[in-house]
Amino acid sequence: MFGVAAALVVGIVVWGLTAPDNLNTVTGRVLDRLVVDLGWLFVLAATGFVIFALWLAVSRFGTIPLGKDGEKPEFRTVSWIAMMFSAGMGIGLMFYGVAEPLSHYVSPPPRSAGGVGPAMATTMFHWSLHPWSIYAVVGLSIAYGTYRRGRKQLISSAFVPLLGRRAEGPLGKVIDILALYATLFGTAASLGLGALQIGSGFEVTGWMEEAGVLLLVAIVAILTLAFIASAVSGVAKGIQWLSNINMVLALGLALFVFVLGPTVLILNLIPTTLGAYTADLARMSARTAASSPGAGEWLSSWTIFYWAWWISWTPFVGMFLARISRGRTVRQFVVGVIIVPGIVSLLWFAVFGGAAIGQQQDGRDIAGAGSLEEQLFGMLGNLPLVGVSTVVVMLLVAIFFVSGADAASMVMGTLTQRGTLSPSRWIVVFWGALTGGVAALLLWTGGSEALGALQTMTIIAAAPFVVVMLVLCVSLYRDLSRDPLVGGPRRTLRRIG
Repeated sequence: MFGVAAALVVGIVVWGLTAPDNLNTVTGRVLDRLVVDLGWLFVLAATGFVIFALWLAVSRFGTIPLGKDGEKPEFRTVSWIAMMFSAGMGIGLMFYGVAEPLSHYVSPPPRSAGGVGPAMATTMFHWSLHPWSIYAVVGLSIAYGTYRRGRKQLISSAFVPLLGRRAEGPLGKVIDILALYATLFGTAASLGLGALQIGSGFEVTGWMEEAGVLLLVAIVAILTLAFIASAVSGVAKGIQWLSNINMVLALGLALFVFVLGPTVLILNLIPTTLGAYTADLARMSARTAASSPGAGEWLSSWTIFYWAWWISWTPFVGMFLARISRGRTVRQFVVGVIIVPGIVSLLWFAVFGGAAIGQQQDGRDIAGAGSLEEQLFGMLGNLPLVGVSTVVVMLLVAIFFVSGADAASMVMGTLTQRGTLSPSRWIVVFWGALTGGVAALLLWTGGSEALGALQTMTIIAAAPFVVVMLVLCVSLYRDLSRDPLVGGPRRTLRRIG
């Protein structure tokens, strides 16, 4: 398992170092085919995961505990929410908090009427129910199998209800390798986004005249060392500590923008966004490359990229969510994993997106003043204490990434050491270093199109795992149907006796 997975990733790194132009050409062609031929699969699967996860919460399966009967949760609710939010999408909120609502406001999506409502609705479509439902499906499967059924904490173990002992054979190893492959490239994309935004912060503060590729690679190297150090310290010491610090810093930054920004506009955006999101949800869920001319290109940069990004993170976020959710019920898990982060995302984008849109309406061209990673700093530049807020943003991005990649490297170690909850340190260090190397490679070969390179590789890596997740839903349903609390075999036997 370790040898095959490592060889595949190292092979891609060598390919990129020796023939970067060829790598870009091949991945570009593969991306085009995926968007055109399989875009519908990403679109349908993402919505299917939402329906399936919410149905599990309200069904008879909702009371099943993710552990033994009567077992209490391992972490306090506040720490539980902080950890899952940091690991799930914290760095993305920092990168896209201003950039996405502003981009959709200035350049409306295909077949959109334009305006503030559709811009915010599209943003929430990408950041609320759909991504967290994707995480919930995998997290539930692993948590139930591990803590309720006593199986190994592996993606392949969740397929035991369908495959039986074959889940421990070659087919199971293929599933775990696909999970590891998606995890590594999804994490590398996040590391790349973080490096781009921190580099932009260096420019805004005047520390560097231009954030070149060498600076970005250096940032990647520093962050990689930081999350490796955090990972080897363990979940309770490393991730929980970082997550709680980041929650306080993020709350402070949001309050700062809310109070000093267009407060009334931000408050008005909350009901406006909810109404537009509810009204447009069906139309947004059905948008494909066939919707209108140019829709395919837009989807590859936004919706399909997001679905692929979330799917690429599901192996490690799902395993991490499972690891911190022992003792909670299926219903508690779904509500905590989907509803709570969805509400936080709504408030976050209302504050940061609303502040940026308000400034854009006042004649300050934030959207045209720089790239996506620079727009957050552009918005903060029109508020007091710009130097302090810029440093806080860079610190938040760094810690968000360290806490997320911390979990990722631990999970990749678990995948390659037969599901152990405490993988050896050298394995964690290896996968952490390789993740940083892939991120540096993508930034190096992407050059001025580094963001596009990160998005392309993420979509390619996630494509095979979409199919794995669809089959996983069937396996989870079959597993839950056999639980004694809902009329499984053991309960039936007790009744007969």
